[in-house]
Amino acid sequence: MIHKIKLNHLTYQKVVYIALRKQKLSKLFNMEKVKFELEFSVKASPAMLYTFFSTPSGLADWFADNVNSRGEMFTFFWGDSEESAKMISKKKGKFVRFRWEDDVDEGNDYYFEFNIVVDELTKDVSLLVTDFSDEDEIEENKLLWESQINRLLHLIGS
Repeated sequence: MIHKIKLNHLTYQKVVYIALRKQKLSKLFNMEKVKFELEFSVKASPAMLYTFFSTPSGLADWFADNVNSRGEMFTFFWGDSEESAKMISKKKGKFVRFRWEDDVDEGNDYYFEFNIVVDELTKDVSLLVTDFSDEDEIEENKLLWESQINRLLHLIGS
């Protein structure tokens, strides 16, 4: 029996992202994930921006439907799906780095990071997003990040 589920566009993208992450093809074929980075211009203070990456309420505003945390462990909820990640590194007002629990369990060093960069000369603020993906899924993951960050930028009026 096939069940049809009505999803809005962002929820669909999140479900696709989770499905892509769950695939273990890279392990089966002994392929390494590829690091990629995206940069976004942001019209917001680094301190304000940092709260959207470092707190459950900030992340729930744009990244997931809901986010809970216990210490350094964050649980992200998208519809009926959930994923856990550990905040493995942070520097207030500068960056936050997470590692998915699946990657920890598999002994991988992959992470995703939000890095706030301020140009010394112009004081312009940029957000640098770093993530890892299977080579054949990089473009899809870039599109997902662009969609998510655009949601954040809209939320903060940037």
